[in-house]
Amino acid sequence: MSDGTVESRSVNRDDWGEAQPGPLNGHIGSELADLLVKLVREQHGVRSICDLGCGNGYLAGKLGALGHRVVGLDASVPYLDAARRYYASDNVTFRRAVFGAEADIAHEDEAAFDLVISSDVIEHLYRPADLIETAVHLLRPGGVLIVGTPYHGYWKNLAISVVGKWDEHHGVHWQGGHIKFFSVKTLTGLVTSAGFIDVTFRYYGRVPWLWKNMICIARKAE
Repeated sequence: MSDGTVESRSVNRDDWGEAQPGPLNGHIGSELADLLVKLVREQHGVRSICDLGCGNGYLAGKLGALGHRVVGLDASVPYLDAARRYYASDNVTFRRAVFGAEADIAHEDEAAFDLVISSDVIEHLYRPADLIETAVHLLRPGGVLIVGTPYHGYWKNLAISVVGKWDEHHGVHWQGGHIKFFSVKTLTGLVTSAGFIDVTFRYYGRVPWLWKNMICIARKAE
């Protein structure tokens, strides 16, 4: 019998994922990682990065290869096994943690990060604010948050309906998957409610208004 409390966690916690190298989601994951790296390089003064929900470490490894100090956090043991095996280096380390207090404790002995990045994670969380609030605690004043997630908006939702793909898009027949579907408006509201400012967006895939992914870039107030 439940006591009425709900533990906020990602569906990929503990044993989700496979201990394999390379970009998740094939060439799409590779192109998206390249775009994220480009966006990181556009930010000034970034030396330290925390990758929240780092998965198998592919993105963290790419950022570390550019000279950034990167700490990847994830709750999945198989993903972390792969990350440590294939992408750990002098610049890149990986730790097991979930969002919230556990992630904060993991870094209580370290200086705040210049940038926090998270790609295709927030849509899997029962309480997406956990990720954003964790980023607030991990970032230095003026630090940058980059959050990527599948794009949803009026025209894309309408197109999915017109071509009869709504059930397929929101499929419930497989383990895991997306449980939150963000638009620019809703993701903006989430990050600004946590105190982030200077919010902008970049997009990946397809044509305008039918994008596959959107990437929110925001700054923690000083």
